[in-house]
Amino acid sequence: MDKTKNTFALTTPLYYVNDLPHIGSAYTTMAADVMARFQRNLGRQVLLITGTDEHGQKIQRTAESKGMQPQEFSNQISAEFVSLWKLLNIKYDRFIRTTNPNHEKIVKEFFARLWESGDIYLGQQKGWYCVSCEEFKEERELIEGNRCPIHTNKEVEWRDEENYFFKLSKYQSRLEELYQSRPDFLQPESRRNEILNFIKGGLQDFSISRVNLEWGFSVPNDPKHTLYVWFDALLGYATALLEPEDEPTLENALAKWWPINLHLIGKDILRFHAVSWPALLMSANLALPERVFGHGFLTKDGQKMGKSLGNTIDPIALIEKYGSDAIRYYFIKEIGFGKDGDFNEGRFIEVVNADLAKNLGNLLNRNLNMIKKYCGGSVPSITGEDVPDDNPLKVIGLQLGEQVKANYEALAFNQACEGIMRLSQACNKYVDEQAPWSLYKQGQQQEVEQVLYVILESVRLAAYLLSPVIPNISSDIYQQLGFGIDFNNQIDIANSVPFAVHGKWGLLSSEQKLGKAQPIFQSIELKN
Repeated sequence: MDKTKNTFALTTPLYYVNDLPHIGSAYTTMAADVMARFQRNLGRQVLLITGTDEHGQKIQRTAESKGMQPQEFSNQISAEFVSLWKLLNIKYDRFIRTTNPNHEKIVKEFFARLWESGDIYLGQQKGWYCVSCEEFKEERELIEGNRCPIHTNKEVEWRDEENYFFKLSKYQSRLEELYQSRPDFLQPESRRNEILNFIKGGLQDFSISRVNLEWGFSVPNDPKHTLYVWFDALLGYATALLEPEDEPTLENALAKWWPINLHLIGKDILRFHAVSWPALLMSANLALPERVFGHGFLTKDGQKMGKSLGNTIDPIALIEKYGSDAIRYYFIKEIGFGKDGDFNEGRFIEVVNADLAKNLGNLLNRNLNMIKKYCGGSVPSITGEDVPDDNPLKVIGLQLGEQVKANYEALAFNQACEGIMRLSQACNKYVDEQAPWSLYKQGQQQEVEQVLYVILESVRLAAYLLSPVIPNISSDIYQQLGFGIDFNNQIDIANSVPFAVHGKWGLLSSEQKLGKAQPIFQSIELKN
């Protein structure tokens, strides 16, 4: 399985359809879309995978409580994810549902590999089970009142039943070796340390089947057992790689895009991705993913969100009120990816107004108007090379592309945004200091043109580097600068705006026919 350097496959989790999509799942998917767009700008072939996980006891019970069949209920909720991703301007390539018939074939073939490895056996499972997590809990993890530490309002259930088990304990030393030899396999470092401690505490075999459960795939050769939802869900990442016309076999699924370059997940599902998944792949003798990144949790106004607290954020209402670019910008720029983050509406309005309206938007508008007034509406006949190397904006601009590229690659999205905004702030300071209106009155036309050129080129660079985060606003800026580029048109993005050209300062030329100056982002009025 030789994977070319020029492909990049990344995944969000497959979201559980027990309830409508929430802001947490929107957050992971926005981050994944930012990374996918950035990789496309680099000229790579990208496959962004998302989708829904639709089996298990929780779905069966939720559907029953609503008087629906599990499939009907799953169809309804899965469709909600599809429509939210569209509203958020997520350009995914594959949307996999674990109820897809191809998926069952992949799961059963994978199970057969593990069986042949001698890593599956029949045993007795005794323990406390959280249906909401679809996971057995160790006694030491439970909180007062026999409750789950994650679903604190749900009591766990005692189970004593025959299950099939996977020999996770057999992979203890191989997992320790993985974490020693590949320190970047799991990020950020805090998650890596957490998992290392968990592995060192000793790994227990885990059950990969359930009895008395109809909603799921049956265990091959033993249909009274149903495969555990997490065993089935993780393999959705492989099924999603199938080309539509290919026969559903593991070999076909893994031919082009495997191994996955990046799994993006919330820290609540860390163990499944950082312990169980690599061990299952080792057992099947398959290459491991390149990187797993576990991000933090979101709070609202400094408080944990929950239905019982009545303080959840409806992502659809938020987008309808403020637009997708503003939402994407706030969550990507204001939260260090990997840390916990907070949403506060007042703070949100403050940030997007300051950065997108006053800083970037005002800068573009002001300069296009000055070019109209002082340069006849055309880009000055200057090239980036004509500008002295000690020009403060050129100094920042020349280094910014590589710096931002390194930030994106490290998933330090907030640092990328901050670096770009520093260039924009420097532009505003520079225009005030240089006062091109005074230079014009003094007849210093050459100086006027140079000032306006360096600002306009810096705005262009900022828009390009921000295009993975705010594609609509970046497209507007690019169109006003005379580039017929839409950053949402993924088909030709790598060919028409490659990072190697557009990510460097000094591209703008007098051949550009400038468009009409229009506000790119209207300030949001804070209503009480």
